[in-house]
Amino acid sequence: MKFWLAAIALAATSFLAQAADKAITVYQDPNCGCCSGWVEHMRNAGFEVKAIKTANMASIKQKLGVPMEMSSCHTGVVDDTGQIIEGHVPANVVRKLLADTSIRGVSAPGMPLNAPGMGELDGNLVTVDFSGKEFSRD
Repeated sequence: MKFWLAAIALAATSFLAQAADKAITVYQDPNCGCCSGWVEHMRNAGFEVKAIKTANMASIKQKLGVPMEMSSCHTGVVDDTGQIIEGHVPANVVRKLLADTSIRGVSAPGMPLNAPGMGELDGNLVTVDFSGKEFSRD
């Protein structure tokens, strides 16, 4: 019986640790519908997303250190690592980001039409890290 209780406790701890890795706080303009589409994409991919609607996006981006040339319509912060997700970055790219905590942030600059929340991925969406280097192509 003690074995089963220990196994259940271990499984619960593992599940909670994985959930923490996938918790993201997203700041978005209250009038932007595509941001909500991206939040839905992330939730469907298994991420726990807390959406905060605010009209102060410029100050949030500045406070978080999002490079101006990387800016998009919403900004996500990985709760566990502090890594930044700027704009319509696909969930698989966020998983790649989480695997390398030395990368401070990634962006899908602007509002690309071939990105989650905007349209269908077509193999040509380029995301970049905050140094401007290509991070992925989806």
